[in-house]
Amino acid sequence: MPKTLHIANAAVVCVLTLPMVAQAIDKKTASQIEKLDPSDQLEQRCDLEGMDRLKADKVISYTFSRPKHSDVHIEAQGAVFRRDGEWYRLAYTCTTSADHLSIIAFDMKPGARIPHEDWDRYYLYP
Repeated sequence: MPKTLHIANAAVVCVLTLPMVAQAIDKKTASQIEKLDPSDQLEQRCDLEGMDRLKADKVISYTFSRPKHSDVHIEAQGAVFRRDGEWYRLAYTCTTSADHLSIIAFDMKPGARIPHEDWDRYYLYP
């Protein structure tokens, strides 16, 4: 196998094994987040990160249980996300910078699809 092919294969392996890097938010989104109180800033920024990573159009951190907050960290074990018109369970932990605009750490565990007959009970919508 040619040396250049070995290098290309090694590069692909390196890229695939890197942790996902948090996406920067645009100035308009940052401006909107800055208008919220600090607890909501944290929650909204982390929800946005989850949406980006899951390719979801909505993340809600409190559907099945109340998230645990500190100044820059949230643990949302009872969260949900919506993708392609379906709702799914989600657990995530997230740490932001002090201004809540940058993601320092984010870990998530997507779960099972939530049956349509349960949507009303949990205030989920199409």
